[in-house]
Amino acid sequence: MTIQTIRELINERTEEYLDQLFTLLKQPSISAQNIGMEETSTLVKNMMQDIGMDAHLLETDGYPVVYGEKLNADNDFTLLIYGHYDVQPPDPVDAWDSPPFEPTVRDGKIFCRGAGDNKGQLMAQLLAIKSYQDVFGELPINIKLVFEGEEEKGSPNLAKFVEEHKELLHADLVYTSDGPMHESGAPFVLLGVRGLLYVELTAKGADWDNHSGNKGNIVPNPAWELVDLLHTMKDRDGNVLIDGFYDHIRQPTEEELELISTLPYDQKTLGKQIGYEDFDMTKEDYYRKLTMEPTFNIAGFHSGYGGEGTKTIIPSTATLKMDMRLVVDQDPADIYDKFTAHVKKYAPGVEVKWLGGMLPSRTPADTEVVGVVRNAVEKAYHQPPILQPSLGGSLPDYVWTKILGVPSVVVPYANFDEANHSPNENIGLDNFFDGIICTCQVIQELGNRA
Repeated sequence: MTIQTIRELINERTEEYLDQLFTLLKQPSISAQNIGMEETSTLVKNMMQDIGMDAHLLETDGYPVVYGEKLNADNDFTLLIYGHYDVQPPDPVDAWDSPPFEPTVRDGKIFCRGAGDNKGQLMAQLLAIKSYQDVFGELPINIKLVFEGEEEKGSPNLAKFVEEHKELLHADLVYTSDGPMHESGAPFVLLGVRGLLYVELTAKGADWDNHSGNKGNIVPNPAWELVDLLHTMKDRDGNVLIDGFYDHIRQPTEEELELISTLPYDQKTLGKQIGYEDFDMTKEDYYRKLTMEPTFNIAGFHSGYGGEGTKTIIPSTATLKMDMRLVVDQDPADIYDKFTAHVKKYAPGVEVKWLGGMLPSRTPADTEVVGVVRNAVEKAYHQPPILQPSLGGSLPDYVWTKILGVPSVVVPYANFDEANHSPNENIGLDNFFDGIICTCQVIQELGNRA
């Protein structure tokens, strides 16, 4: 029996496997609003038990982690699979072409909140374990599953959970399927992620809004205070001017630079895919900025009146939200301290609030098990995967590499245009079933490794 036998089994079970996915998708699990979290965690636990896993709900200071394991004393390799069962809010609901929690198939895709991020990919893992056992009888490796319920909130309790359960979670490799495949449609093997710091700044003027004529030049405008502050933080060439911001950044290795040089790149197609057809950047700059450099982004700015027509006021407050994607070995706590010191120096009246942070992470490209996974992904998709040093976005990958101390790889199964976090989120039917095959292939190759 081979992986081809599993492909044939999946073809026979197409409707059955879609029904199981749809059951999970229909159950809302919005962590930001505490909607359906208890029901979903129990549902996922039951699904684990149905495929023969020893599964439990493990409490955290937030929503529970659904933990499952399938262990055999004769197996000498343990794979830990991470995912999350929570989803983003569906807003704006009226921008969806079909109800956000009613899985709908059209144009070869499943549309539903959570279809790509991360329930579709989570279910591909569960159904792969079921399929492999049904074909081969037993697993060639030990498997542990950790599905959390707070990834869409920044995983605030995952680090503590891992710290408290190191022995339970001990593994030889962590494997995550989250996010989209490469824009070319090729499979990814990602060796790390950027970290994150999210802050909010609030400037205060008068106790209430004032008439912009009668009190103009008299009452200070807090929006201008934030604009002036921003000009002290970044120059016209995009360089961050905060003292020490670029300290501790690990320089890329020769092997990582070589990886970047081999990555595919189509500037025109990429511009269309991101909705910015004036996009103009060399391949080297694109991948270096995406994987090796930090960002300094204004995520939102609000002050005064933004409705239709006019309202002539001097606003009483102004609020700015910023996110910074960090690269190894930057620390969000260190950057936050430097950021607040800068604000205190240039705008001491502005309040700074920490809204979230996450450490960056990276597994060396020459790690032996990375080659095993790379080979498995190539066999599953019948083409070499794109090996990239880091994902542009953020996941709590550091809890595995820094706290648990094991290598970690991310192999996304969703299509590039999955629209995660947006209306009409989706996963391609082929992507879902290919994900099942890929997990089976990874299990087999890890069991066969020399």
